[in-house]
Amino acid sequence: MTEWELPTARSVYVVAETDAGLVLRHWGDPGRREFAPPARTPFEAPADKVPLEFAAAGTRHAQFAELLVQGPDGVDGALLRLVPGSVAVIDDGRDAALTALLRDTDAGVEVTLHLSTSRAHDVVERWARVRSLRTAGDLHLTRAFGAAWNVPVGPGARVAQLVGTWSREFTPAEVDLPAGRLSLGSRQGITSHLYSPVVALRARDCDDGCEAYGVALAWSGSWSMVVDAVPFRDVVRVSGGADDETAVITLAPGEEFETPHLLGAWSPGGLDGLADSWHEYQRGRLARSTGPEHRPIVYNSWYATGFDVRVEHQLALADVAADVGVEVFVVDDGWFTGRTSDRAGLGDWYADPAKFPDGLGPLVKGVLDRGMRFGLWVEPEAVNPDSDLFRAHPDWVYRAGDRPLTTMRNQYVLDLGRPEVEEWAAAMLRRVLTEHPVSYLKWDMNRAVSDGGRPGDPRGREWSLQHARAYHRLMALLREEFPHVAVEACAGGGGRVDNAVLALSDVVWPSDETGPRDRLAVQHGFLSAYPPHVMSSWVTDEPDRLDTAPASLEFRFVVAMAGVLGIGADLLAWDEPMRARARELVARYRDIREVVHTGAVRRHGSPSGPVYAVQYTAAGASRVVVLVNARPGVGRDVPVRLPLAGLRDEARYRVHAGGGTVASGVLTGHELTGAGVPVPFALAPDCDVVVLDRLP
Repeated sequence: MTEWELPTARSVYVVAETDAGLVLRHWGDPGRREFAPPARTPFEAPADKVPLEFAAAGTRHAQFAELLVQGPDGVDGALLRLVPGSVAVIDDGRDAALTALLRDTDAGVEVTLHLSTSRAHDVVERWARVRSLRTAGDLHLTRAFGAAWNVPVGPGARVAQLVGTWSREFTPAEVDLPAGRLSLGSRQGITSHLYSPVVALRARDCDDGCEAYGVALAWSGSWSMVVDAVPFRDVVRVSGGADDETAVITLAPGEEFETPHLLGAWSPGGLDGLADSWHEYQRGRLARSTGPEHRPIVYNSWYATGFDVRVEHQLALADVAADVGVEVFVVDDGWFTGRTSDRAGLGDWYADPAKFPDGLGPLVKGVLDRGMRFGLWVEPEAVNPDSDLFRAHPDWVYRAGDRPLTTMRNQYVLDLGRPEVEEWAAAMLRRVLTEHPVSYLKWDMNRAVSDGGRPGDPRGREWSLQHARAYHRLMALLREEFPHVAVEACAGGGGRVDNAVLALSDVVWPSDETGPRDRLAVQHGFLSAYPPHVMSSWVTDEPDRLDTAPASLEFRFVVAMAGVLGIGADLLAWDEPMRARARELVARYRDIREVVHTGAVRRHGSPSGPVYAVQYTAAGASRVVVLVNARPGVGRDVPVRLPLAGLRDEARYRVHAGGGTVASGVLTGHELTGAGVPVPFALAPDCDVVVLDRLP
């Protein structure tokens, strides 16, 4: 048996050639090699028993398959065989890649498997290219997932997910799956608020510290992910890709389809260790930088103005924003032609002459003169029925034949799969970003796609694939042609957050919920799969919807400091003591920002518990930042000590809290991880910022 080994930073991924095809031999600890297929039965073919890396219906007969092929001659499925000598491995000492060729000449289909690893992180990246070998007639792919992950945690698994709805995104949920299939996904043309395309698997009898495996889909359109726990099997199979209920992919002779990429990660340290693995990959591989140039402190004017955008009012807000230390001033919805409510104007991306008789120039100059950068909000994928764009191009929106158009939020969705629509969007973005020195762009998408399709187009059923790829191309255009522009990705909050978006944007907006205690819960789940350096979070005056316990201004700031700090409150309603406090807190954030954005993250407790904290530990544990939030009255009678993680026993730290030094002064790593760091709640009775600086 020939084996190929792909190393990561702390794990190894091993595949082998067998009579049944390419199979997984090991994934995880490099010191272990234990993986045995189950005993054969007369009711399953060999391919149904072994952990194949990729399978088609027709290759496997009883179990789930990643590829469903329909040929023009009525013969469905494919008997994929590994082409002898086709496995190739390239390893340059840092990155490694494997390709393998599977083929069924009778069915006229060929699949190239791709695996990629790096010694810089623990994520394995996988995808497939499916090509038609036919000389006549189309192949139809009713399912084309990118990979099968054979996760060695069975029988069954504990499956951790992130679920939600608008304003309650990224809520952790766990399923005990002894057997059967768990299916997640989106049919909305975007990643969706309902499920995040990431799961974590552990053995059913494990504790929090046992090894964990994660699988994530890097895709921003409709998607599907299936966790398949076959009874009495040592592996649980996870597959995923573009949604297979709404998309049928057509391949003409010689054409090929590249699947969305899937990511897998292993950690010996449970869910916390798995979060570290994701963050390490997202910082090192996906982010173009982790500095403030692409994730500045933002002021966004939406909550202060709504659609009532006026130059003099915006500049009055800019005066206060600059005074408290904001780095970029972003004008949200309401700046473009005809936009006095959400009923009109979307699609007409020119400065409203009624609001800006001299154009945006005076406002932009005023913001720059105050020492800040200038930013704008756009929603390029949407159009109002009451807009010049829709009146000129009513055929540019998604529609289902003669069925009446579905209106949500008084708007339709533009069909980015049409080349002319993508060209229009590209031209609009280029114009908006070159007419004025815009250096921050917030791209929003405020409704799901309904009636996706394109009547009369034989490829119309591929609309969600086409839309997502056009979105990715437009985001890549922004990065390539306007590298100085920081891009914030948003979809009515966290409706489009995935690793493909993280690779093309600088920050993402996790939720429209800015009430501080509810937002704390959203961010708790977000940080289990996504990193703090992309987590845009604002201080606002908005109330909580669910957790209505009172929270101080300082509490709101500490919540927003957990990622990329922003302010969205009506600053003109803040009195001078509030503004002065904001200046202090923004300065405090600047001091800890680098550690927050680049440090290893540990979440302590639950947002609904008495004390909740997020710990950020810099490389080498030279500095530790702990953001602490508490319920009303905590610490009033009993002092709070918070045990930390990841510190060396002999290390010595000077401890600061609330801007001053804690009375205990210097503590060792042993004391900090044992008895814990004291939290004096010096910043406010319900929160604190504790900083530990390591002494020589």
